[in-house]
Amino acid sequence: MALDWSRAAGTLEVGSALERPELLAEPVRDAVAALPAAEAELVGVAEIDPELADTAAFCAEYASPLELSANCVVVAGKRAGELRYAACLVLATTRADVNGVVKRRLDVRKASFAPMDEAVRLTGMEYGGITPFGLPAGWPLLVDAAVASAPAAVVGSGLRRSKIIAPGALLARLPAAEVLDDLARPVG
Repeated sequence: MALDWSRAAGTLEVGSALERPELLAEPVRDAVAALPAAEAELVGVAEIDPELADTAAFCAEYASPLELSANCVVVAGKRAGELRYAACLVLATTRADVNGVVKRRLDVRKASFAPMDEAVRLTGMEYGGITPFGLPAGWPLLVDAAVASAPAAVVGSGLRRSKIIAPGALLARLPAAEVLDDLARPVG
């Protein structure tokens, strides 16, 4: 194993994502396979109970720390009739500043979370499994600086039945990724 995933993984049994492609949604599988070999080796995957895919339930069941779990949410906004999308990657202990930072970055009057069915259709991923790997071309991936600096972070796999674990630095280098210091706000 090229990386110690243990702290983020909790009790999960993690293996190479390249060796377990059946645990990745198709666009995610393609994105991981397209990474340079040295980076692809840093991407782990673990099978989970799909009923426990939501972050709080997942962390509680598998002893994975919330501060090393990251949520990827799809945000949409309109400008001059054009619908603009972005994915935001923030730690589970925070929330994306959708109506501040994200709205300004998309240059829209109002930004909001994309409806579930729309996010699923556009990404080709299952709700509760949306991940920064394999997002549609042209979408910015807004990554909070705390995620980028995490030694390893748990993210979706595109499927509810598994999770990816990867270094924050790798997540910050994914296509269209932009690291923003002020993307996330504390929950509460």
